[in-house]
Amino acid sequence: MINSDNLCMGCMREIGEEEKKCPHCGYHIQTVQNVPYLPVRTVVLNRYLVGKAMETNGEGVTYIGWDINEKKAVFIREFNPFSFTARTESNLNLQVMLGSEATFAEFRRSFETLWTQLEKLSGLSALINVTNVFECFGTSYAVYDHFDGISLRDFLLRSKTGYISWEKARQLLMPTLSTIGNLHSNGIIHRGISPTTLIIAEDGKIKITGFSIGEVRTAGSHLDPQIYEGYAAVEQYGFDAPQGPWTDVYSFAAVLYRTLIGSDPISAKERISNDRLMVPGKFAEALPAYVINALINALQILPQDRTRNVEQLRGELSATPSASAAGAAYTRQKNSRTEQAPASPRSNTPPKKKKSPVATMFLTALIIIFVGIAVFGALAATVFKDKFNVKVGGGETTVTQAAKIAVPQFAERSYYDIQQNPVFNKNFKITVEEVYNSDIEAGYVITQSIESGTMVDPGTEIKLFVSKGGEMVELPNIVGEIYETAEMRLTQLGFVCKKQETTEGNHSFNEVIMMSPVAGKKYSKGTEVTLMVYVQETEVPHNDEGNSEIDSASFSSQPAEPQTEYSDPEITYDYYDSTTGA
Repeated sequence: MINSDNLCMGCMREIGEEEKKCPHCGYHIQTVQNVPYLPVRTVVLNRYLVGKAMETNGEGVTYIGWDINEKKAVFIREFNPFSFTARTESNLNLQVMLGSEATFAEFRRSFETLWTQLEKLSGLSALINVTNVFECFGTSYAVYDHFDGISLRDFLLRSKTGYISWEKARQLLMPTLSTIGNLHSNGIIHRGISPTTLIIAEDGKIKITGFSIGEVRTAGSHLDPQIYEGYAAVEQYGFDAPQGPWTDVYSFAAVLYRTLIGSDPISAKERISNDRLMVPGKFAEALPAYVINALINALQILPQDRTRNVEQLRGELSATPSASAAGAAYTRQKNSRTEQAPASPRSNTPPKKKKSPVATMFLTALIIIFVGIAVFGALAATVFKDKFNVKVGGGETTVTQAAKIAVPQFAERSYYDIQQNPVFNKNFKITVEEVYNSDIEAGYVITQSIESGTMVDPGTEIKLFVSKGGEMVELPNIVGEIYETAEMRLTQLGFVCKKQETTEGNHSFNEVIMMSPVAGKKYSKGTEVTLMVYVQETEVPHNDEGNSEIDSASFSSQPAEPQTEYSDPEITYDYYDSTTGA
């Protein structure tokens, strides 16, 4: 019988009563888990013992835990969007910042819906086994079975070459593709498929982890985004394009590319302006042609050009080598017939004398010139008479182009949409300068060098000033400071302060006891920072004459209790390392 009192809170393995450091994972039993995370050994729902925080993103945190009823290790996912929630050491109930209640409720419903659907789908070969979804401490939780393994990324890095063959990749990844297809059939889009979230379990099969609501995997939402560079599709970067099964198709194809080629794909955000994603020659020669074709189709930048669903991708990746070889043979045969005409039958008729190649070329050029002049003259005098001014005199012909085109309204439009418009790129030479602007969303045009409506010649250069969003500034930790000092400091850095008062706890008057968003990260200038300030509620007694009975000269405030500054712990996927068992 396992005694939960002797469990390591880092790996949920049993250790001796006198042990201070876990011999399995190195976790020290005196390690303190700072807010806003739950303290270790917190019991949730009177059933789950909370351990070390293992992984976090803008949506919440995943703890390793222990199911007291079933006596087994589990993972506990807590919905805790740090950007607008807070928690104190004395009150574990999640507190939502004023004005964010509706957003919190909406995202929380999405969280519960996602994990409830995953619970119903438990049993799929590559899916984690979700066992419970419930509410506690003013928020929502999901529990799924613990398992040991290693991430696909670590697996590839530990291999001799950094990549594996198509045959091995096919056996490893194709079952995962089937599970992704089942998720899509039930309305679940992962949006975070990557070598980090695909875990190879001890049985050698992949498990899909890293499930989160869509807002945390899309730039520009209310949550701090978690986007896997190189594996996220362009529509996840805030561009005006819908997300769907094709979003996961892109991510899976990027994972396959990394598995077969040995390097991360170029970010979709960079490929918009300079698409340099290629299959190196030595891999192109070794890989089946149908696999390369499937990768090309699934890694198209624009969603409308991309492989639409898992069924289509599976079909392209499942082409038989014999069929591929037959197609290649047919192509070679067709090219051979085109390049080598069959010999003509013998004849007694003497062959005609061949014309000189130079004479033939000269005659052809003259004919083309005369025909071109005639056609141009006819068009200039009729169809394009308003666009060209033709003057004939003194034996010379002068052609002057008089056509002008109007400059479109580029301001307030998405630069991505402008790039994809063939008319704009044909008529103008468009250059770009990116500038910080907190009022205009990143990726949108602020202004243009030539006003809209101006008539210009085709090919005129127009410079677009595109917003990079607000300038990013690191948010300092001001917990423990007096509000006035903290406000002045943050205002000077370009932040906007919002004061929220509380009387809970024992602190100095007007002391900042909590802040949101999290300190130590960079945010756009103009970002609103909510400061929870302690307001002391005390009444000063007065005598009958209305004067204070306390001599102000002798008044001294009690020193505040020392505060533990919040620091964001380093969170890794170390629980998937099968070599340490952590």
